[in-house]
Amino acid sequence: MRVAAALSGHARVEPSPTLGVDAMAGGHTVRDTQHATAWTGWISFAGIMLILVGLFHAIEGFVAVFNRTYYLVTSSGLVVNVNYAAWGWVHVGLGVLAVVIGVGVLGGNTAARVGAIIFAAVSAIVNLGFIAATPVWSILVIAVDVIIIYAIMVHGREMRLEK
Repeated sequence: MRVAAALSGHARVEPSPTLGVDAMAGGHTVRDTQHATAWTGWISFAGIMLILVGLFHAIEGFVAVFNRTYYLVTSSGLVVNVNYAAWGWVHVGLGVLAVVIGVGVLGGNTAARVGAIIFAAVSAIVNLGFIAATPVWSILVIAVDVIIIYAIMVHGREMRLEK
């Protein structure tokens, strides 16, 4: 990155086509992010995992709706005392929403990235409430939700950059 002094006494930052380096310009830090890095693979991974989590939610929801005796505890043993049919439809709705958001993340949509972070946080909370019924499954989904949040928060904007 080349820094050239402007006539006004402030430094001007000229982006380099290959480097992403911080430079001081007029008292502000400027970051050149002209090109996507290899970290875009994390965003693709997050989008695919979001779709997978959506399928997990849908499966979990349909099991709750159609086979209420499958779970380890009765619905009164859940953190939120709701019958399994209602809980199941919440999971099915979250599953459909996750698939739609995951496709948007794979397309580089900014609103989908924001929605993915919100969805993953809500999904983790919902699965925490469902942990008594399916402990291993819920912990697995919560772990994937954390990975999704990390990937999108740290590297999300790179998906829109050209390689």
